Parts: sequence; C-alpha cells; structure tokens
Amino acid sequence: MALSRAERCLALLLRLLSRVCLALLGLVSPAPPRARPAPPRAVPPPRRPLLLLPARQLAARLRARQVTCVEVVEAYVERIKEVNPLINAVVKDRFEEALQEARQVDKLLSEAPGDDYLEEKFPLLGVPITVKEAFSLHGMPNTSGLVNRRNVIASSDATVVSRLKQAGAIPLGVTNCSELCMWYESSNRVYGRTNNPYDLQRIAGGSSGGEGGVLAAACSVIGVGSDIGGSIRMPAFFNGVFGHKPTTGVVPNDGQFPNAQGVRTSFLCTGPMCRYAEDLEPMLRVMAGPGVNKLKLDEKVSLEKIKFHCMDHDGGSIFVSPVDKEILQAQKKVVEHIEGELGVQVRRVAIHKMKYSFQIWSAMMSSKDSNGQEAQLFTDLLGDHGKPVWPLWELMKWLVGMSSHTLPAIALGLTEKLMKLNPGGNAKLVSMGKSLQEEMEALLGTDGVLLYPSHPTIAPKHHSPICMPFNFAYTAIFNVLGLPVTQCPLGLSSEGLPLGIQLVAASYNDHLTLAVARYLEKAFGGWVLPGKV
Repeated sequence: MALSRAERCLALLLRLLSRVCLALLGLVSPAPPRARPAPPRAVPPPRRPLLLLPARQLAARLRARQVTCVEVVEAYVERIKEVNPLINAVVKDRFEEALQEARQVDKLLSEAPGDDYLEEKFPLLGVPITVKEAFSLHGMPNTSGLVNRRNVIASSDATVVSRLKQAGAIPLGVTNCSELCMWYESSNRVYGRTNNPYDLQRIAGGSSGGEGGVLAAACSVIGVGSDIGGSIRMPAFFNGVFGHKPTTGVVPNDGQFPNAQGVRTSFLCTGPMCRYAEDLEPMLRVMAGPGVNKLKLDEKVSLEKIKFHCMDHDGGSIFVSPVDKEILQAQKKVVEHIEGELGVQVRRVAIHKMKYSFQIWSAMMSSKDSNGQEAQLFTDLLGDHGKPVWPLWELMKWLVGMSSHTLPAIALGLTEKLMKLNPGGNAKLVSMGKSLQEEMEALLGTDGVLLYPSHPTIAPKHHSPICMPFNFAYTAIFNVLGLPVTQCPLGLSSEGLPLGIQLVAASYNDHLTLAVARYLEKAFGGWVLPGKV
C-alpha cells in the first residue's frame, strides 16, 4: 500500500507544524535564571541496600523476619523525599497511611502461623508499590492531568489496585502521567513535568512516565501502568526498567480514567512495571486474578526451543524517525548472544505492513466496534462530561497562555478531526490491521518471540517529542494487534541513557516474553543505577 501524494504532503506538513510548535514552545517557556548554579544531571544513586532488592526477595525477607516492614517503608519514603524534588514523579503521597499499614504488617508477621501460609495468601506482603495517578487509589487524586478534574478524589480502588493491596502490597502514592494518558511525555497543567532520572533534561516517557521515573530512581520497586499505544513500554524503555503489556483482555481495566469504550476496550491494557524481571510474573498473576487462567504461566519454558525472529525497524515509515544506531547495535548484541549461548538461529524478518503502523493504529483507534458503536472523541474527554473542546480555539488560547490544556492534547484533538476526513482510507487501513494480526499470529505461533525496537530513539529532551509525534507507532501497533509484549532494558548508551528491546509473542503466550526477559536481564544486567559514577 504505497503512500499517496496527499499522504506524503500531510506527513511533511505535520513535521513542519511540529517544528513550528517547538519553536513557539521555546518562545513561551521562561528562560532559566542565570544566577543559579547548574542543576544535577541525574539523581544520586540510592544508599540503602533495602532499596536494591526485588519485590519477591523483599517479601521473602519480611516473611523470614529479617527486616521489619516499617524499616522497608521508611527507606522508600526517605528515598522519595530525597529525589522526587528532582524528577517530580510522585504527585501525591500517602506516607502516613503507608507507615500505619506497615505497622499492621509487622503485627501480622509476629502472629502469623507460618511462611507458606503467608506466601500463598499475601505474595506481596509488605512490598511498597506506586500507582499511576490515572487509576483510582482510595483517598488519592484521580485527575489524569486534566485541570477540570483537579478536585476529584478517588472514593474506591481500581480493580488491579484492590487486588495488589489484598496481596499485601503497600501503596506509597500516585505518579504523574500525560494529559488524559495520550502522549509520550508525562507533563500536564495539574502537576507539571516529570524528568528522567538518568538525565533531568530528558523525558521520562508517557503516559506512565511517573511510574517509569519512580522505579528507575529506586523510589519504588513495582508499579501499576496502563497502555493503549505504548504507555507502559515507552516509559519503561526511557527509564531502563521492565514493563509488560499483557495479552488483551487478561487484566481488568476497571477503575481508571479515562477508561476505554467501544473498539478501544480491545486495545487498552493494564499491566505491571518493575525494576526486576522476576517481579513481572507474580505481579501479573495478582493483577489478572481469574484472568490468569487464560495464560500459560505455569508452563516451563525451554529457551532453546523458542523460535526467535528479529526485525530492526518498521521498514522506513515517513511518519517516524529512523532507528538510532545504538539501539540497533544493542539489538544486534541480543541476537548474537542468543545465537551464541542458546545455539539457535534468529530469523530476520521483514513484515511489510509494519511500515504503516501509525496509520493502522490511528484508523483502528477511530473505528466502530462490532455493535457499530463509535469510538469516544478525545475532544469530548478533554471536556470531561462538559462541552467538547474545540481544538483550534484551544490552540489560539494556548498561543497567548490562556489554555488549560497541553499542546500535545490540543494537537491530538486536531489530528482526530483530520482522521475523519478519509473514511474510505481508514477502512482499508483497518482491513490491513486485521491482516497484519493474522500474519503475526501465524509467524509467532505457540513458540515464537519477535525482537523489535521499543522506540526509534533514546530518551529525547523535553518538548522534542512534538517534533517526532508519531514515534510511538513502534509500540502502538501491538496494542491494536492484541499481542503480549515485554520491554526489557539492555544497559546504557554512550550518553548514559537506557537502551532496550521489545519481546513480542502471540496471544496468550505471555510466559514466553517473560521468560526471555528474565534471561536477558541476566545476560545484559537489567536495570542500572542512575547517577552511578
């Protein structure tokens, strides 16, 4: 499906508009005062050994009474207070409640009948956790970065949050996201901007950027994210941690704002974000609840029997940036390691339709569901049950500093209007998406894993995503395909920024990507301390 002349002109026009918007951002952003000393480049590394333990090991030490839950929670509270002023990841804390719950855990541990009982009933007992602010956490704000909702306080827990609390996890607070969770830089008019722990001048990603930053900075060990276009995987990539987008329909999305409607219920996924690969599976089991029975997490995975496939890029879409050389080099090292250590051949593939990832995602996000229900308009969500927002009017207001919305949200509203202008082309793209899904399922089967870049560039500087707005297509395509994907860190670049890779399997084969992630963590080191000299 070749691009028409009109589509090429549109792509060039969008790039031009993006650069104009970036220039305007530079004009309206206040210049930093000259008298102040230069801020630190990255957050300082954590000093407390307790902060460097995976959730599973932390829970085991608590059950063995080797450490008290109060000590653990106090260590994390201290760390958040130390670095959150630098990264702005935790937007509302519940430290007093968390310490009270820690004392209750210590009391339970002093009276409990045995470790086996505790591990079965409370697998995450005493483990600190953070939650994306888009999810309801009782007593915490639930704005999703929308100014109209700044006074909204959750009166209950989202389903996954409730399940994690029932498993013994202790929430420390909620973390930042992009406005309405639809942009890959976590910045909004309610809480401001989140910074990358490895370089404060760079983005933490979005929309679960607060979670990515808080995990990378050792302010939390496990977290809750959501993903409709890469909102778990991009922040996990930019911050050098693990993130898993489960197979569609396995983990409930209830209790988050905005929740998906219509066809988008098949694309939105709630999933775990962790510093350590070994914590992904236990988190997924708890979050999925009865839905875990759809997966094969109890199956033993023989890595030597997996059929590995590799794709270096999407084929050269004009809408996205070329893949960075260091990302390609990291992926090449993964291929060489798998072939050398496991004795298997990694098959290089070129899937032509992946070149149209952005167009397919956009068309499928705007399509009707099987009942003919239209997808909810983003401009309606911006109004939040009030009058729909007019993007052009908001853009005029933004230019004079009077809009309560961020520029990416306004731009998305404008893009949504443009998508409505070509229904015939959208129908062809939806058909192409369904064909691609069948092709992917056939390629991967029950024993295949695809290696694919998590993003075409390493964490960019603040505001610059507006110049490359469609780069999220590298993650978004797998949402509309419904496939499970794990983002796995692969060390740091020459600039000290995280590298990573996506591991993709066929539907309900999450156990394969999780197993490969654990393997690659051992081979390439996984999460790396930020600020380490």
